[in-house]
Amino acid sequence: MHTEPSWITTPITADLLRGALDLERTEHGLRPHRLPARARAQCADGQLAMAEAQPSGVRLVFRTRATAVELDALRTKTAYRGAPPRPDGVYDLLVDGRLAGQDRASGGNVLMVDMTTGSAETLPGPVGTVRFAGLPDGDKDIEIWLPYNESAELVALRTDAPVEPAPDSGRKVWLHHGSSISHGSDAASPTATWPARAASLGGVELINLGLGGSALLDPFTARAMRDTPADLISVKIGINLVNADLMRLRAFAPAVHGFLDTIREGHPDTPLLVVSPVLCPIHEDTPGPSAPDFSNLAEGRIRFTAMGDPSERAAGKLTLSVIRDELSRLVTQRSADDPNLHYLDGRSLYGEKDFAELPLPDELHPDAATHRRIGDRFAGLVFTDDGPFAAGRAV
Repeated sequence: MHTEPSWITTPITADLLRGALDLERTEHGLRPHRLPARARAQCADGQLAMAEAQPSGVRLVFRTRATAVELDALRTKTAYRGAPPRPDGVYDLLVDGRLAGQDRASGGNVLMVDMTTGSAETLPGPVGTVRFAGLPDGDKDIEIWLPYNESAELVALRTDAPVEPAPDSGRKVWLHHGSSISHGSDAASPTATWPARAASLGGVELINLGLGGSALLDPFTARAMRDTPADLISVKIGINLVNADLMRLRAFAPAVHGFLDTIREGHPDTPLLVVSPVLCPIHEDTPGPSAPDFSNLAEGRIRFTAMGDPSERAAGKLTLSVIRDELSRLVTQRSADDPNLHYLDGRSLYGEKDFAELPLPDELHPDAATHRRIGDRFAGLVFTDDGPFAAGRAV
């Protein structure tokens, strides 16, 4: 006969969360942030606020004998006026490091964006619940990875057995910063983003500062990385600078130097990997900005085009080719005095042959299969015995 579990409610506290740099107490619960409050206060950009509050890489981690787990959360999901609803965010549950269940929350708020005008409004909704049952008996480590594409206020954690913080795994911490591709773009689930995939293969603990649309060499992001304990650090630089048409070549190299200098203030000897952009044909030799084509919005399809002119490179406009050349030169220059600084050409993760097989559906963002490929490639190039993160490889 089916019986309802005898639930134990455990307060959600910092010692149960990994991957967040800040926790905000709200009227409903606890909201994880991937940038600290001081950094958030230094930028009023709505895109950044939305991206850093989407908890890519953030997970609840605990040890328990429970066979049933429930998590109440108030999500905020983004929708686009005139387009079909986007898929609900996925919660992944891992048992002893292996995927054992998935669920989606219902209810929640909707951030309704009008892409034609840039306006947005929040439509309120109720708290939802994700449930996982039939878990194996006995002591085990549980991880609940939060959706990468919707924010979540964590309201309550219930289990049918007591919970305690998971012991320190002893794994090294990998701190990564990048654009929407690192954030998750169209990955299948939170553990299937390419950084999460690479971290799993490399046997490291991930802190993901992939910020959709916001990898812009912001000083406050560099300071957040400087102040975050980490054993391995990577920064993936380029695509957002081009598709936002944010700066010119004259400003780019000093900004990269400043970003790396700031990280080095807190991590003088940590392996630090600079990754240039993966292949993106529309911007290889054509500057930004990128502009969306809304002609198929009603079918849920958007494509991006490059609005710049290749001749504008002479005036210092950035393209991905220009950025790769400059990053390679810059890292070569700095590594003469910094032997723990390394460079990786992003096309080794996703290049022309990959684009022919797995094209970017909207001309900017990879799909789920491509996330898996990039994650596998990164792990194979970076966490191997002769890779820049060899010291962080699982044994």
